[in-house]
Amino acid sequence: MKDYYENRVAVVTGGASGIGLALCEEMLSLGAKAVVAADLNEEKLESECSRLEGEYPGRVLGVPTDVTDKQSVFRLIERAAAFGDGRIDLLFNNAGLGLMKPFDDTTDEDWKFAFDINFYGALHGVRAALPVMRAQGGGHIANTASGIVFSPMPFQSMYSATKAALMAFTTSLRSELWDDNIRLSTVIPGTVATPIWEKAGGAPPSAITPRESALGILKGVAANQRIIILTEEDLSGARNAFLPENMEYLDQYFLEVARRRRSGDGQAI
Repeated sequence: MKDYYENRVAVVTGGASGIGLALCEEMLSLGAKAVVAADLNEEKLESECSRLEGEYPGRVLGVPTDVTDKQSVFRLIERAAAFGDGRIDLLFNNAGLGLMKPFDDTTDEDWKFAFDINFYGALHGVRAALPVMRAQGGGHIANTASGIVFSPMPFQSMYSATKAALMAFTTSLRSELWDDNIRLSTVIPGTVATPIWEKAGGAPPSAITPRESALGILKGVAANQRIIILTEEDLSGARNAFLPENMEYLDQYFLEVARRRRSGDGQAI
């Protein structure tokens, strides 16, 4: 992968923790020319970028960014392009939230926020980056969805809907922008031990590490995979979730998950 990432300019949203931070660290270790990390948590962003700057002087920039705000995302891309001498080779729209909540407890405002952060954040990134990528002759955009697109889980209707929309959006644009030499990939990062699980009582025992996820994502992007799927569980979901012959089994499976979650088991999957 070193040949692919060496001397590249990359932007990563949600870059101050979890998968995003791991992506930044791995690309820098592979010789990226410049990595721009964006995050809403300014304190964490400053701390991690200072640490990385110590290891990779002149190659790291942190840009506080609210992906729910279109202008904030456009400012991020503008600053990133300036930092990268006019280039943005890679954009990882990675920021998002898990949003576990019973549907009856959700409001229209909840749903708007869910789409703003999990869908429109990526859409804003794509809109902002396309002129830069077209001007330089191409680029690659990776949008982080979730295995939930194959297995829409109970008590996560907002997360399921927003990530399914993001995958459909990304897949549609992949062919639309192919002749512009702009590649798009949907990332299914696996169940990863990140802060997204904190409100659910912690990640399940089967969760992989952010670094394991990041390495798989980077390998998939380098190979220009349409959908980057990292775990056997998600591969199984992709193959089997919508087969008519599996419907009875899946109804029972999701019903069991729903009952466990209703009883307070936030890790039930």
